[in-house]
Amino acid sequence: MEFIHAILEHFEEFLGAYMFLGLALSLFSGLPVAFALGGVAFIFGILAIIFGYMDFKAFFIITTRIWGGDGASGAVQNPVLVAIPCFIFMGTMLERSRVAADLLHILQVLLRRVPGGLALSVTVMGTIMAATTGIIGASVVMMTLLALPTMLKQNYSKSLATGTIASSATLGILIPPSIMLVIMASLLSVSVGNLFVGALLPGLLLSGLYFVYISILSRVKPEVAPPLPEDMIQLKPSDMARVRRYLMIITTVVVVAVGLSYTGLEQHLNIGLTAFLLIFAISMIMGRSEGDSLFGSVLKGFIPPIFLVTLVLGSILAGWATPTEAAGVGAFGSIVLAAFNGTLTKDVLTDVVNRTTMTTAMIFFIFVGATTFSFIFRAVYGEDLILEFIDFLDFHDWALLFLLMFVVFLLGFFFDWLEITLIVLPVFSPVVQAMAGTFAGHLGMEGAFHLDLKEEMIYWYAILVAINLQTSFLTPPFGFALFYMKGVAPPEVKMQDIYSGIIPFVILQLIGLAAVVIFPEIALWLPGQLLD
Repeated sequence: MEFIHAILEHFEEFLGAYMFLGLALSLFSGLPVAFALGGVAFIFGILAIIFGYMDFKAFFIITTRIWGGDGASGAVQNPVLVAIPCFIFMGTMLERSRVAADLLHILQVLLRRVPGGLALSVTVMGTIMAATTGIIGASVVMMTLLALPTMLKQNYSKSLATGTIASSATLGILIPPSIMLVIMASLLSVSVGNLFVGALLPGLLLSGLYFVYISILSRVKPEVAPPLPEDMIQLKPSDMARVRRYLMIITTVVVVAVGLSYTGLEQHLNIGLTAFLLIFAISMIMGRSEGDSLFGSVLKGFIPPIFLVTLVLGSILAGWATPTEAAGVGAFGSIVLAAFNGTLTKDVLTDVVNRTTMTTAMIFFIFVGATTFSFIFRAVYGEDLILEFIDFLDFHDWALLFLLMFVVFLLGFFFDWLEITLIVLPVFSPVVQAMAGTFAGHLGMEGAFHLDLKEEMIYWYAILVAINLQTSFLTPPFGFALFYMKGVAPPEVKMQDIYSGIIPFVILQLIGLAAVVIFPEIALWLPGQLLD
């Protein structure tokens, strides 16, 4: 009897630890994430009532946490999360248009004489498309269908081809607009605009590392990335008179816009945005009339994605829109591009709306489970157990930061980024804030930035986790990008080829993570310059 009593006392004291263990077992069992989070929370909520951690009436607080209202900021009424369905709609609509196909075509033309030009084209396309959508599954499938058959036909190494596509297509989780950054901002109660701007340079750094690696490998081992044949892509010569006419029209629009900005008209009309939309319309009309010439292909291939990037990111940086408003603008912009490309039909629009609804419902269902889990976890003092365990380890703050990053990296082998973000981020954030004093000098707080020290620490931590989670899409056994790719890849591409192909790119991602750890200015300089 005393033995059973001792076991119950132990279980009661470490209820939070067993709750976390129960969640891990549920996730490994293959249960849907939302059911695992909510089910474990419900079971341990009943146990918390039995052991006296909380009253039954506390369950009703969870509804307020989920829904919001009466001053509460719940998931359903959180205005920041409105950006999620808008970005999903934008990414899904782009998947159904010819934006990516036209972009890859013109990049192949421009880089056809460069060693590894086709792989470099995929990297550039992945970077540009990442800045137009944060839907990783759609990006991986789209780029695999567009680029992999061509790369295999040109005798590219299967490992290099699959690794390049998988790593480039997943840049959308880091380069804004990113759904992950929106969720991070909500969980950490920080500005999503600051996270967007802060993640821009680290995302471009990863893209640059891919570009350098492919360039060096293509020169050292040309057999893994043969150059494209000269006769593979033929374009009609450009009419230079039309090019000069286009440049004159664009110059005139810019000069007039600058001149009008010094008048009182700016108070009633956004001259910069109007000029930008006018330039886009002129470019698309002239690009269509040019046909398959180099000039026409550049207009049709480059202008649409740049248009959407500027609408989303440019509207945030220029102060034209909040990140939530920019998401709506981006969704509208994707409809405009589909209309220009002639792919906006009733069937396409219906399919995009249905897929957006299903994906959004899945994400918010997980939010419900995660909100319930975090509430019960705090009620049974789970966070206190973690803090006590960290104190017991007695690590230096630098060692503790590396431990936190290692835990996130390790979890990426087994769980999706959404699960890791919703579970780990809120738990670790108090620990990171407590370390702010140690890292003040490293973050360059002596007059370089004007944000609060703890807030600056949280921004840096969020970007580090975001870069770290980039690897979760590529690391086996549960790298989701790898399975997306395998599902649409030709039969001759084996899973072993994909696994061997992603290894160098995971190493490059870790190098990028180390660079942002050593030089936090990569993540913190741009927000300090643009958003102060």
